Amino acid sequence: MKYTMYYELQEQPQALKDTLKEEKEHMIQISKKLSKMNKIYLVGCGSSLSTCYSVKEAINTIVDTYVTVFTGYEFVYSKEITNKNAALIVTSQSGETADTLAALRKANELGLETISITNEKDSHMMKEAKHSILTRGGHEEAILGTKTYMTQLLCLYYLLFGANYNPISKEILMQLDSIPEIIEKLLKSTEIENKELAKKYADIKLFYCLGAGPNYGLAYKLAMTMFMEGSLKHACPLYSGEFRHGLIEIVEKGVTTLFLNAELEADELTNRAIEFCEKKEIKTNNIVFKMQNYAPDLNPLLSPFILVVPLEWFVYYLAHYNNEDPGSTRHIGKVRY
Repeated sequence: MKYTMYYELQEQPQALKDTLKEEKEHMIQISKKLSKMNKIYLVGCGSSLSTCYSVKEAINTIVDTYVTVFTGYEFVYSKEITNKNAALIVTSQSGETADTLAALRKANELGLETISITNEKDSHMMKEAKHSILTRGGHEEAILGTKTYMTQLLCLYYLLFGANYNPISKEILMQLDSIPEIIEKLLKSTEIENKELAKKYADIKLFYCLGAGPNYGLAYKLAMTMFMEGSLKHACPLYSGEFRHGLIEIVEKGVTTLFLNAELEADELTNRAIEFCEKKEIKTNNIVFKMQNYAPDLNPLLSPFILVVPLEWFVYYLAHYNNEDPGSTRHIGKVRY
């Protein structure tokens, strides 16, 4: 049986190609405006929040531009927001996420430069931001976000790396153009191995998800919207550097830890955590996804684009082996609170 998510996974390369074709020049113009800003605020929720975390960590690896991340209502209630040479970028699949929309409206009231990235052309975010970027993912049903995650991440990288031009950002921007073809190949080459991996771990109830640098954002998405929403598994995201503060006390045989590793400078701590978990007296259930196994020639700052593909297959089949539809929901969109 193939669920809706299966087909949406296959649509990711085309969504990326279409977004680049239709929005690339627009994003270049917006990035020129951002290059003049002293502060950039990023706001999102769920998968959209994870893309904000990833691009913030990625850009701050190479430049000291002030970039900070908020959830929607955190931005609304924060007293630190300034309108002096500042911009807000909001990300939302639907363009209607209530707390993110509230943040956009506050920023407009304060006079910030506002940019929205959304997948719905008739949404309020598309209409109310001063500059709007439309991702070309088409309608997306699977709750955990595939096409919309990829295209949002693409747009954020284009905007922030385009606004901070140097030799590394130039390389990143050039390699972004090759991402659709790489994703297309990975979708074919990583399905079977992760289907088998999912079968092995189908009975696991709790996953700890660790990543460093831009992969913390992916670890957050993996735990929050992929494991919890997609396969109905308990999960906890952690910065790799926080392993020794808490998790180190409870890892033991039977505990499952999933590591995202791109061999970035920050991954020194990822490797230390892996080494600890592999000790004979500890020997947790370790799952390690390494950037170098999938796209060794790409700049590792692009690792969230690459590592998410095998993770999508893993979570898809994890849900399947637990008789769950990875795209359905029990409460999201049905319960008001």
